[in-house]
Amino acid sequence: MKTKGDILEIMNLLPHRYPFLLVDKIINCEEGKSIEAIKNVSFNEPFFNGHFSGYPVMPGVLILEALAQASGLLVFKTPSLCPPNESLYLFVGIDKARFKRPVVPGDQINLNVELTKSKQGFAVFNSVATVENEVAASAELMCGFKELPKKL
Repeated sequence: MKTKGDILEIMNLLPHRYPFLLVDKIINCEEGKSIEAIKNVSFNEPFFNGHFSGYPVMPGVLILEALAQASGLLVFKTPSLCPPNESLYLFVGIDKARFKRPVVPGDQINLNVELTKSKQGFAVFNSVATVENEVAASAELMCGFKELPKKL
C-alpha cells in the first residue's frame, strides 16, 4: 500500500527531535519496498554556524543520517519489519558512500530509500539523496534493532 505522511506522523514513528529530526515529509511509501521523503534545508540549522564560515554546507554525515531516518520510517511503516516496542533501530554499517554535490541552505533534499534485504531485525537499503534531480549523496545503509535495557 502506498502512503504519505506529514511531520506529525514522522514524529510519532521516529524518536528523533530537534535539532536531529532530519525528515520533514513523506512523499510516498510502498510498505516493505521503498520510501521517498523530503528534508528542507534552512540556514537556521545549527550545524551551519560552523560548517563552513562564509560558505555554509550541510555535513555529508547528516545527509546520510537523513537517509537512515527515511529507512527507519520505511521499516516503521511496514508491519512485518517493525521492531518490538522496547528497542531502537540503529545504524550498523554504511558502505559505498559517495558525495556528489554540496547541499546548501535553501535546498530541498529528496530522500529515496529502497529496501534490498531484511532478515531477523537487520535490513540493508540502497539510498540516494538528490537536490533538483542531481545526486548529492548515495550509500548502502545497514540498520538493525537493539533491545533497550529494562527500566528499574
